[in-house]
Amino acid sequence: MKQWLANFKESKFIKGAVYAIVGMFSYPGLNLINKLEIKGMENLQKLPKQNVLFVSNHQTYFADVITFLHIFCAVSWRKKNKLGVPYYLLWPFTRVKYVAAEETMKSNWISKLFSLAGAITVKRTWRAEGKEVRRGLDASDTRKIEEALQKNWVITFPQGTTKPFAPGRKGTAFIIKQHQPIVIPVVINGYWRAFNKKGLKFKKKGTLLTVTFKAPLQIDYNDTTENILAVVMDAIEQSKKFMLKGKHHLMSVIDK
Repeated sequence: MKQWLANFKESKFIKGAVYAIVGMFSYPGLNLINKLEIKGMENLQKLPKQNVLFVSNHQTYFADVITFLHIFCAVSWRKKNKLGVPYYLLWPFTRVKYVAAEETMKSNWISKLFSLAGAITVKRTWRAEGKEVRRGLDASDTRKIEEALQKNWVITFPQGTTKPFAPGRKGTAFIIKQHQPIVIPVVINGYWRAFNKKGLKFKKKGTLLTVTFKAPLQIDYNDTTENILAVVMDAIEQSKKFMLKGKHHLMSVIDK
């Protein structure tokens, strides 16, 4: 029974239906009520359909990932640096997984629905229900991400938190070192201003939302996890040298 339920959740039909529902309700907030500016979609057009890891900074629980799903579907329909009319939701690109905290995805019916879009639920390695209870790399969580990479694009947030300039987690670097995926850095901004922390309610309408997909990272997979993580954090502009570089970074820190 458990295997049947797992297969049902993973079916393209179910994921496609969730994409269509979530996409239909989220599109106005991303592209009409606010303004979405996308750069670097050309870096996605010739990627293989598996073993691609997207690493990004994180500003809301859900709006960031929902935007990525819109963009990936748009790319599969050969759109360039814009979403346009969302007819791509009629036949969405569903070979996408995203890493999310287990406690977040079980918090309410909306998060449970969205988990059907491809959530890889992991246990927070430093907190549960706001309390620090555990440290270190969870092998089962790492294994789930590695298995997902075999057939999908995977989105992960190395910091594991929406707090800007939080340190990255070595688990991301470990996966990169062991599985050697193509790594695409993503830098987002404006979400902290436009939405609440969950990304489901508006804070300020008319906000410019920016998403930049950079070229694949040139990574020495034989390097240490510390050095690989440093490369990733630089690429997503969350390392110390970016901390107060520009007004948008300063304001996002103040807003927290």
